[in-house]
Amino acid sequence: MSDDASLEDIFAVPAMGGGAPKEGFPEKEMFSDVAYQLVHDELMLDGVSRMNLATFCTTWIDDKARRLMAETVDKNIVDKDEYPQTAALEQRCVRMLADLWHAPDPASTRGTSTTGSSEAAMLGGLAAKFRWRARGGTGTPNFVCGPVQVCWEKFARYFDVEIRQIPLSGDRLTMDPDQVAAYCDENTIMVVPTFGQTFTGLFEDVAGVSAALDELQRRTGLDIPIHVDAASGGFLAPFTAPDLAWDFRLPRVKSINASGHKTGHAPLGAGWAIWREAADLPEELVFNVNYLGGDMATFNLNFSRPGSQAITSYYEFIRLGRIGYTRLQTAIYSVARHLAQGIAQAGPFEVIHDGDPQRGITAVSWGLAGGQDFSLYDLSDRLRARGWLVAAYPLPDDRGDETIMRAVLRHGFTHDMADLFLADVDRGLQHLAAHRPKTPLTSEDGGGFTHNATAAVPLPGAGSQGKAPF
Repeated sequence: MSDDASLEDIFAVPAMGGGAPKEGFPEKEMFSDVAYQLVHDELMLDGVSRMNLATFCTTWIDDKARRLMAETVDKNIVDKDEYPQTAALEQRCVRMLADLWHAPDPASTRGTSTTGSSEAAMLGGLAAKFRWRARGGTGTPNFVCGPVQVCWEKFARYFDVEIRQIPLSGDRLTMDPDQVAAYCDENTIMVVPTFGQTFTGLFEDVAGVSAALDELQRRTGLDIPIHVDAASGGFLAPFTAPDLAWDFRLPRVKSINASGHKTGHAPLGAGWAIWREAADLPEELVFNVNYLGGDMATFNLNFSRPGSQAITSYYEFIRLGRIGYTRLQTAIYSVARHLAQGIAQAGPFEVIHDGDPQRGITAVSWGLAGGQDFSLYDLSDRLRARGWLVAAYPLPDDRGDETIMRAVLRHGFTHDMADLFLADVDRGLQHLAAHRPKTPLTSEDGGGFTHNATAAVPLPGAGSQGKAPF
């Protein structure tokens, strides 16, 4: 058998007579066509990525982006001496993002591509910790946030920083700026608003948090910086809500992280960390290495990785520009608003985020009105039977008894697909009405999301961790 045997031959060769190797490292080799077919066929069991409304990540890229990815997958982005043009494209992206996010001097700011916004967030947190230490900070540092993505819990645990999560109060679904000062003290290295909250898709009020910290500084002298986690919103608001102040227009914002592979149209593995000014990235975080052929600076958590994600990001930036990004992002917001209207009309739902570009990302989130004999986990299960993956999960602490669903819409999700999804929601509701579950599914039954997060910190005076004097 030749290595380029036809498909008909592959299914009759001896190697296909048993299962794919699963236990232990295989002893024998096999033809590449056979190995490919085995892997290809197993992956058929995965879901269809474009029907996955739980993920925030890119599920559609154009053919030229795929071509660039394939052509540059062997370029090691850290090896700037060997691949100087890849390094140049990365730095062009940094300057473009600094300009997009209104840095005072985009040409001199510092930033880097990362494997995603989780790495970028940790770099922003480490920079804040090092700046705090340089100011004379001692003891255990802390940072203040609302409901956050797990990367911030990892940052707190891995780098020995106390996380002070403000619990949801009343009917609020985001961090309340009026409560921020009560959680801050001399060991607070930063406050982290989430610009596109994971749970609901809503924007947290960065300008409100900044104003609260301005007032705290006026009263106490504490000058606490902001790091904005703009994992999803960083590539949306500049084009669809340009007057919304959340970025470096607010002087207290010292750094921003964002995922190019979420709403930036880049492939998986593309994130960005940008600092307001060069001085906001402490030199202690920058390492110079000379064993790849030349002296070069690096300040990432990892080292070797493909340059293809940064290259493809640059391709998208120059292909679309401000006009193109505005057109594409406006289109997906339009689909989100259409879906939200359909959800509101479909059944006993209460829409939380309706895809308004002034309030949040291109997502729709909703809860279930009271008095129903099924749960959102039941509905999620019915939708999964039709191929749709939709997240259902409890809200964070202090509202953890409330379950919501969230559909994240990305480039490639069309008006027609929204109609198909709404038809399946209606079909699922009809099924649940005709076959009422004896016991509604729970998060564990449905394989849904459960929190393992650090508990939110109550207000000082009510058993607070790290009681703040202000």
